[in-house]
Amino acid sequence: MNVNRTANVRFVVVLCFSLLITLGVAGQPSPTPAPPPDPFALQKAPPLPAGMKGSDATDPRTNLSPGLFDAGEAAFGIKHLQLLRKPDAFQLGLDPEGPKMGTALGALGIGNPSMVPVGMRLLLGGLAFANSDLAFQGSRVFVGNFYGINIYDIADPADAKLLTSMVCPGGQGDVSVFGNLMFMSVEMQNGRLDCGEQGFPAPPPPTNGQGGGLPAASKDRFRGVRIFDISDIRKPKQVAAVQTCRGSHTHTLVADPKDKENVYIYVSGTSFVRQDEELAGCSAGTPDKNPDTALFRIEVIKVPLANPQAAKIVSAPRIFMESRTGEIAGLKSAATHGTGTPTPTDQCHDITAYPELGLAAGACSGNGIILDIKDPANPKRIDAVNDPNYAYWHSAAFSNDGTKVVFTDEWGGGMGARCRANDPNVWGADAVFNLKDNKLRFAGYYKLPAAQADSENCVAHNGSLIPVPGRDLKIQAWYQGGISLMDFTDPAKPVEIAYFDRGPIDDKMLVMGGSWSAYWYNGRIYSSEIARGLDIFELTPTQHLSQNEIDAAKAVHADALNVQTQQRFHWPNSPAVAKAYLDQLERSRALPGAEISAVRAAIDKQDKSKMRKLGKDIGRRYNASFGQDGVRMQALAAILKKPGI
Repeated sequence: MNVNRTANVRFVVVLCFSLLITLGVAGQPSPTPAPPPDPFALQKAPPLPAGMKGSDATDPRTNLSPGLFDAGEAAFGIKHLQLLRKPDAFQLGLDPEGPKMGTALGALGIGNPSMVPVGMRLLLGGLAFANSDLAFQGSRVFVGNFYGINIYDIADPADAKLLTSMVCPGGQGDVSVFGNLMFMSVEMQNGRLDCGEQGFPAPPPPTNGQGGGLPAASKDRFRGVRIFDISDIRKPKQVAAVQTCRGSHTHTLVADPKDKENVYIYVSGTSFVRQDEELAGCSAGTPDKNPDTALFRIEVIKVPLANPQAAKIVSAPRIFMESRTGEIAGLKSAATHGTGTPTPTDQCHDITAYPELGLAAGACSGNGIILDIKDPANPKRIDAVNDPNYAYWHSAAFSNDGTKVVFTDEWGGGMGARCRANDPNVWGADAVFNLKDNKLRFAGYYKLPAAQADSENCVAHNGSLIPVPGRDLKIQAWYQGGISLMDFTDPAKPVEIAYFDRGPIDDKMLVMGGSWSAYWYNGRIYSSEIARGLDIFELTPTQHLSQNEIDAAKAVHADALNVQTQQRFHWPNSPAVAKAYLDQLERSRALPGAEISAVRAAIDKQDKSKMRKLGKDIGRRYNASFGQDGVRMQALAAILKKPGI
């Protein structure tokens, strides 16, 4: 989510003051009492642009009943195992006049809740307690939140339990873990070095409706990346806090295969630049007026694993620079939706590193980029693309073999309804690119196919790969659009093969909610639900995904998972993996039915001699020239020749 584009603190204050002035409740003359139009009323989508298609309004997910904990549900190929509600300290409720509303709006820098119209309070207040990104280590899942972090024991995914609840406001609380260290992003003005809840005084109100100014400088404010020692999982201890000029909206943990003593943190800051009085060296402005601007860059933090207290920024790469001219603002967006004006790209929202490839994919507001990270402290841009259908490049994921990259477009910033029947199915969608020789080439779009209500914030958001061999599958969050499993094995024709969705939290107004991140981890899907808590799911077989394929995915085990740090999947030479390939070859009719039956019989009888003979024969007859099925048959043949039985 990019709150900064949709409702950052200064925007909120300016907006609220503007409304109050307009409504005449701020002591200003109001000679014309006619009520203004409600800017927070539910908005109908405009007519579809010519030649474009929207979402399917006949889908079973379209008209689910509303509710916070009793909403209607629809699912296909996904079974809901458990919802763990957020701890009480992180609950806002559904009463815009409720006791927690003052705390919530105060965290956003709004000292007086009455400044905010009632119809907007749950939308804004929900942000202060919103669940955000996830990380995993062993039998634990770490759930980030704008108000702190919660840690759960998932040793039994059907009976997960809360281990630790830590209040530490500052948003958006994205989290990653490495060994005994936990990293947390902080970007909002209420973040404090001591994790205190008291925040800071609200910024000065605008003068004559113009500008709200920066919050007063304070030595106690923290915006950057916190580092905790989690040796005692029930008592995380902050051991370092690295300040940055724009704070940390997200971060990416990069481990250098050649350096076992340090890890690196790429910091993506999207918020305002703080003043020099608060953090020396910080200044904003365009490069032509300020070549030292803190815009148009990322920061790289080096963390000595044996001495994390010594973590510090070691570089601030100008990854948007035009290499031939040295122009710092060297990248521009496309003309969004055919009517926008191209703008310079000055920030990355999210970066996904794939250390084994020495590459990273950056989703950087106006562009998707590829970085060479072989020298982790000094990443260098090697390719960039833009797209007129994209409003905001938000996140990225490589396919397991690194030949494709999926970028997401967070059109509307995550706080708007963007999956309505009349919203184009190529806006706020995924874009799949082929990656060859470090060059991106567009292949196809994917968007949640089910139309959502006007009161459901919905757009493409965070997801992860599911390790089904022979296929490229990604489970993905769509806020109140639920979660959707996309098959992008054919990058030109990505399709949905499973989903889970709830009805809107409220059908009369937009309340912040839905899935922020949906990730596969060791056999289950975990979803960070913004308003409700932590959802846990499992896949169930359908005509699009067999039990053998699910079993093969479960055969891949990870000791830890930070999704923005991608690791290659490796499958064992097991019967489950071989049967998964067989199911795919049967589905595509690439192998004769009799041959498939013969291989299955040999596997079931554990007849290694027969398996080796069949493997040699299949390997001899088919190769990669047969396309994706050729790759599957080669992989099947390799297992049959050396069966792990």
